Amino acid sequence: MFEEDKLTHKIIGCAMKVHSEIGCGFQEVIYQRCLSKEFRNIGLSYEREKEMEIYYKGELVGTRRVDFLVEGSVIVELKAVKELENVHLVQGKNYLKVFKIEKGLLLNFGSTSLEFKRLFK
Repeated sequence: MFEEDKLTHKIIGCAMKVHSEIGCGFQEVIYQRCLSKEFRNIGLSYEREKEMEIYYKGELVGTRRVDFLVEGSVIVELKAVKELENVHLVQGKNYLKVFKIEKGLLLNFGSTSLEFKRLFK
């Protein structure tokens, strides 16, 4: 298993712990706080609500916050919706592209079971 795959596996494991502990029905910020605690518990470094710059043709055009940047290499976007839609996947892939990150995870805490999608640039 590649090192990055081990990392996404650890992140998903943390998300599963959170979902099994508190279930669905809360706002994203509650899941962010819980996930932060789980990341700390297993020693993952992360930045929460990481402000990242967006460039268009070499010019800075704005910034966007990602929910988490874990170990400086995996973007983690959280949702708390009934089910993931294609627009969520497209958004996640676009983040990878503009932030020049190779891998990401889309985690949905809004359904009765945790939903996750691995994203690749």
